Amino acid sequence: MRYLDADLESDSPTIYEMVPSSLGALSVITRGLPEHNRIGYSTRSKIRTGLTHFRGDVRGWLDIDRSVARELRRRIRRDRPDFVFAAFTGADKTSHAAGPESPLILDSLRIVDTLVGELRRDLESAGTWDRTHLWVVSDHGHVQLKDHEDLVRVLSDWGHRVRAHPWVFTSRGDVAAMVSGNALAHLYFDLSSRDRKWWRALALRWEPVVQQLLTRESVDLVLLPHSPDSVEIRARGSRGAAMLQTSGGLYTYRPRSGDPLAVGELSGLDREEAYDATFRSDYPDALVQIAALASAERSGDVILSATRDWDFRARYEPIPHVSSHGALHRDHMLVPLILNQPPRALPRRTVDIFPSALAALGIAAPRVLDGRSFV
Repeated sequence: MRYLDADLESDSPTIYEMVPSSLGALSVITRGLPEHNRIGYSTRSKIRTGLTHFRGDVRGWLDIDRSVARELRRRIRRDRPDFVFAAFTGADKTSHAAGPESPLILDSLRIVDTLVGELRRDLESAGTWDRTHLWVVSDHGHVQLKDHEDLVRVLSDWGHRVRAHPWVFTSRGDVAAMVSGNALAHLYFDLSSRDRKWWRALALRWEPVVQQLLTRESVDLVLLPHSPDSVEIRARGSRGAAMLQTSGGLYTYRPRSGDPLAVGELSGLDREEAYDATFRSDYPDALVQIAALASAERSGDVILSATRDWDFRARYEPIPHVSSHGALHRDHMLVPLILNQPPRALPRRTVDIFPSALAALGIAAPRVLDGRSFV
């Protein structure tokens, strides 16, 4: 994680670089944020966070959230920053450990709710509440699990040498399996090459592996990028395959042997039309999200999205997971966004939050941003 700031493109500014008067609490991205404005980044805080993580101490994460909330309120009252970002990890940690409907979840949400109430009182006392935007948002959903698929062990049992977390510092391996969330997985082949190969160049050797994966109950969708603007979507069972293509900012989805997304044939849709056409399906906004995912330079040669109540890791979790996220299903993708000011337009994607925050601050958004302002 400490390499993330340097890994960002230099011509893609962070909000901290655009808004010098900022605070960041447990922000993974910190480029442009002075060290004295980083909450939760002292050596003592890092040690505490590390111990809490590796012990799998769920209530310890809630204690960290409480500490962050106290310090955040103190600094906002004292410094009056123009922009504040605060991450509270308790809801995610407690969901993984106890499930998204557990009483422990309410403890994590009360921490956020209490802070929001305190900030509102402070801002009303200062006469600035009516000019303040306060937003509460999540970055993903959570789904109770039925079972885990140990993807690394499955691939190993099929005769492959697999590079995967946490054993990444090795030159061995003909497949790298990178699991996120843990319901999404990126598979990388031909690890000796630094150049990306599209599926047609890989299919001769790796098609049998894809066909085997599609027999696993844990696998719902397989994405096979054919080019920067074309991706094949296959589903387990009789749902078949389809092609998704982008051209000139328009999206076209054509069933071939079936309709894996269950949305029917869609042709020449812009981003907003693609959103509307898929929103009520089990894969909301799937055309835009899959196209972006498959075309990203560092995405896998094959991308797996898990069946709704499965994920792809069974080992090496400090907190044994009973709930997970990361797949393309509705309950994974949809998130709440709570606003204290009415939006100008309907918020649709979490990427809309960055340009909206800039608009609220009266700052022109750079052209490189994907989102559109709802302010």
